[in-house]
Amino acid sequence: MHDLATRIRRLPPSCGPVRLVGVDGHAGSGKTTFAGRLAAALGGAPVLHLDDIATHEELFGWTGRLLREVVQPLGRGEHAHYRPYDWRERHFGTARALPPAPVVLMEGVGAGRRELRPHLAALLWMELPREEAWTRGRGRDGEAQEEFWDGWVTAEHRHFTEDPSRPFAQLLVRQRPQGYEVLPGPAGTAESDHLLTHGDGPSAVC
Repeated sequence: MHDLATRIRRLPPSCGPVRLVGVDGHAGSGKTTFAGRLAAALGGAPVLHLDDIATHEELFGWTGRLLREVVQPLGRGEHAHYRPYDWRERHFGTARALPPAPVVLMEGVGAGRRELRPHLAALLWMELPREEAWTRGRGRDGEAQEEFWDGWVTAEHRHFTEDPSRPFAQLLVRQRPQGYEVLPGPAGTAESDHLLTHGDGPSAVC
């Protein structure tokens, strides 16, 4: 994990002064947990969760709002401000600031969509088959969210059919019993040689 963090720090800025790194994958694939651990390895890098941007009415129709509220301000070297969506109350909450840090992680389904890719320093894809990821997600959210998941599966399938992210990922991330395996993705570069993270602490071997 620390070796991956070092490689990310070496990337050129992609959004003004910011290295904006996308973490994409199917719902339930472990994006949030992985992004949190990578953020810690990066010394506390800010993480934007796309679950805070999407809404019931706009599961995937939030691109323009994200560009206006987050990407464009970061590109100017300014703090971005967005109002996270409350999925239970079905309304936006209090505005939250996102600083133009050297690295900002953006995790969620659609983080690698075509309108965002020009602003990314790197795109990582969580390598877990969609059926397995969806099963994990349903189990995590419980019976109360079954109806939502039925609609989500259809919407996500449509999204990735029309706008796939995986073909543009520089790195593929696979969760292991301890740590993560990071492999070159379809759009890999010389910086994406095979990495194997055996743990997440300071002594991790990558």
